Amino acid sequence: MALRHLFATPVLELSLSTDPNFENFRAELEAACRMLADEDSAGRAWCKANGYGGYTSYASLDDLPTRASVFGELKTLLDRHAKAFATDLAFDLKGGRLKLDSLWVNVLKPGAAHSGHIHPHSVISGTVYVATPKGSSALKLEDPRLPLMMAAPPRRADAPQDQQAFVYLRPEPGTVFMWESWLRHEVPASRAKTDRISISFNYAWK
Repeated sequence: MALRHLFATPVLELSLSTDPNFENFRAELEAACRMLADEDSAGRAWCKANGYGGYTSYASLDDLPTRASVFGELKTLLDRHAKAFATDLAFDLKGGRLKLDSLWVNVLKPGAAHSGHIHPHSVISGTVYVATPKGSSALKLEDPRLPLMMAAPPRRADAPQDQQAFVYLRPEPGTVFMWESWLRHEVPASRAKTDRISISFNYAWK
């Protein structure tokens, strides 16, 4: 008898913190994120109008890699890892390539959350974590089969991770998560006393 685990949902986890210059890079990223939060009045207005608990540049700025050199450095790192992840996923890009088409800052205030969502029109999405104070939220991933389970009983609390309905990934500064963009995910309410800062991104097939 064979038990086959089919149709896997790969999630890439890596850390930028192994670089000896990481702390300087991380501090520069944090300073750039906070600068945008202070100066991007259009972004702050969008956050207020849409009930976002903090600041995001998602709806206001689309030029981060050229706006600040540290974001350009981050793009170079992400491009390399996204290319490797696409190879691991066995993507046949038909002569095309994956292109970073959006990169945005998230400064989540204490108590704030980001409800469940996917990233339409993208192939690979992910997040780089810049500041993860004690008590800040994990990344919550949802089993994509969940809407199809109908009358299935719940999983035991000790079920293997690949059989759980939700998986919580807890990042540290420098952690990068990448996943296929159809994977539903959310950020539960942060219990930290200071800001949780991250930079999210999408890659499209061009």
